[in-house]
Amino acid sequence: MIPHVLTIAGTDPTGGAGIQADLKTFSALGGYGMTVVTAVVAQNTRGVRSIHPVPADFVGEQLDAVFQDVRVDAVKTGMLGDAGLIRTVAAKIAVYKPKYLIVDPVMVAKSGHRLLPEDAVRALRDDLLPLADLITPNLPEAADLLEDKETDDLAGMHEQAGRLRAYGPVVLLKGGHLAGSDSVDILLDREPVEFSAPRVETRNTHGTGCTLSSAITTLRPMRDDWFSAVREAKDYLTAALTAADDLDIGTGHGPPHHFHAIWKES
Repeated sequence: MIPHVLTIAGTDPTGGAGIQADLKTFSALGGYGMTVVTAVVAQNTRGVRSIHPVPADFVGEQLDAVFQDVRVDAVKTGMLGDAGLIRTVAAKIAVYKPKYLIVDPVMVAKSGHRLLPEDAVRALRDDLLPLADLITPNLPEAADLLEDKETDDLAGMHEQAGRLRAYGPVVLLKGGHLAGSDSVDILLDREPVEFSAPRVETRNTHGTGCTLSSAITTLRPMRDDWFSAVREAKDYLTAALTAADDLDIGTGHGPPHHFHAIWKES
């Protein structure tokens, strides 16, 4: 069965992040992708210029339109720009109860541009996280959610993953901000599992968080557990990063190559 997967997120006109990256990932991994747009973003590979939020009630109408017509097997959230919008999304998720909800807590762009005010961070933590099945924060996002300083070692990652797990969802804490030749992520369900992979030497890392969470969202309905879905999603992202330099997109941080396997075959 082809999984029907929905992203609730903002746009990227250069196609490397946001709903554009989500749709590419869904398609590359065999899912049927759908979108609910939360913000129209003027950005490129060099950074975010401006954000035009979509009103929360219209986001709610988009969600009603999808859920009242199409089977939805898994949902991911990306950019949710303010507290009211987050509470609207949480309320709709509570009504429609999708089997899998993956929350990618998009708080800071790769350029360093902050995307969520403090009250929105609280709404994300208190209203949406308890409904999630998996969350995928990086280290700065984990620190914001926990109102703590950003950890700089693996022991701190394990400690913060445990505190995030107490909110309910399975946690995939991404360690890409740590120093070292390898990048280590921690998956915490019942017991912690470390995923370690060599860092891919490329500047084309725009949208990696969107791509990873979208890959997990697509794969989870087709796999038996979170471990299998996360492992395969990470393998997909690593291959997309390895092939990223085959693309020539922009003058800043370009995207990974979402269709590396398909275009290679053709």
